[in-house]
Amino acid sequence: MHRLKIASVLLSIILGLAPAATAVAGVAVGDRAPGFSLTDAKGGTVSLADYEGKVVVLEWTNPDCPFVKRHNQEGSMKNLTSAYSDAGVVFLTVNSTNYMDRAANADFAAAQSIGWPLLVDQDGTVGHAYGAATTPHMFVIDRTGKIVYAGAIDDDPRGSKPAAERTNYVAKALDEVLAGKPVSTPETTPYGCSVKYK
Repeated sequence: MHRLKIASVLLSIILGLAPAATAVAGVAVGDRAPGFSLTDAKGGTVSLADYEGKVVVLEWTNPDCPFVKRHNQEGSMKNLTSAYSDAGVVFLTVNSTNYMDRAANADFAAAQSIGWPLLVDQDGTVGHAYGAATTPHMFVIDRTGKIVYAGAIDDDPRGSKPAAERTNYVAKALDEVLAGKPVSTPETTPYGCSVKYK
């Protein structure tokens, strides 16, 4: 067992993964999503309470993270927003990177043509409340305000699978929530770079 644990840690280091255990306690699936109000990259204020009664997807990001860069290049979030925005799903991206202020986030949003709110959590308060461990780290909140999915965006940490062979956990959770079904895979281990908290 000890050797398996060492092997798992070594594999995480080799792949550049940050295990969820590196995060603060945060929330669990089934918990009510912690409320928050954050400034977005444009200077406005966005509150979770603004979207009461809606399905909300939260994504943690850091533009310097290679995993985030890959998903941006592949259009992972843009594909999700295109597929589900018409169904009323709200997408919010949160950046808890300690060295990125609003201006840096605005530059990132412009460079990536992010068309949904990019929220500045420079002091890490919201990231810690959710226990966000990696970039990316995904949370799906249902219409009642409960967290119904937490974890990875998909099952392809290395980015080596053809898109058609990947399981997009967020899309799967959204399909089930919108159909009024329980989420069949409510939790996975997030992968990516560790959140750069203060």
